[in-house]
Amino acid sequence: MDTKEVKKPEAEVSKAKAEKADKADKPKGKKKKFKQRKYKQTQLPVVPVSVLKKRKRILERNKRGLQIFKKTLIKKINNKKVLKSRARKYEATNKREEKDKINRIREAKKEGCLVVPAEGKLAFVIRIRGINGVPPKEKKVMQLFRLRQINNGVFVRLNKATINMMRIAEPYIAWGYPSLAIIKKLMYKRGYGRVQKRRMPIKDNQMIKKALGFHGIWGVEDMINEIYKTGPKFKKVVNFLWPFKLNNPTGGWRKKANHYVEGGDYGNRE
Repeated sequence: MDTKEVKKPEAEVSKAKAEKADKADKPKGKKKKFKQRKYKQTQLPVVPVSVLKKRKRILERNKRGLQIFKKTLIKKINNKKVLKSRARKYEATNKREEKDKINRIREAKKEGCLVVPAEGKLAFVIRIRGINGVPPKEKKVMQLFRLRQINNGVFVRLNKATINMMRIAEPYIAWGYPSLAIIKKLMYKRGYGRVQKRRMPIKDNQMIKKALGFHGIWGVEDMINEIYKTGPKFKKVVNFLWPFKLNNPTGGWRKKANHYVEGGDYGNRE
């Protein structure tokens, strides 16, 4: 079979020729290239600014803390030096006084005389009986002495008023004149202080200085000396001390109902 050529219409051919002619007339220009702006590449910090600020604050705080710590350390060292010097001074005076007493007794013996020792200014009072059947007067006296429990002990300055009070409550208490060694043992072994109305153990001198530093008492040795000598700040020291909580004597009490002179327990045990 013969293939027949299909002729395009003349209008379409003319259109195509006109479009080609237009394209040929247009000038061939280069395409515009958009240049990218070059920004300066700033290197970002590895650590954020907030973290750096925090580190700076911590360093400043540590510096301040170090300065305060150094100041407190220097104060503590100075306080220790003062307390040591005071303790040595007290020890030296006590030894001197004891030697003087012994020398007086020896001199009196040589001359054939007697030395009458001075009356004791200090007493240690212990409650030996409980709360059952205690008359109101005796009960009030023991409240004033702060002897509210059995086997409680307190230091008392002896004068006319306190001796009369002790006579009233005599069947319920035992008392005597403590030596320096006994006072030291009580303070170091059973010493408790009154801090914010609470019973607190005396662990360090700082606690004493806070409570009694205003009165010139910085440590345990100052307190012992003040009690032993019954000094001007005796009342302040005794009020700071909590009443001593003691145990029964080994082997128990002999007879609480009888006086010490009669082979019992209560009264003056001189």
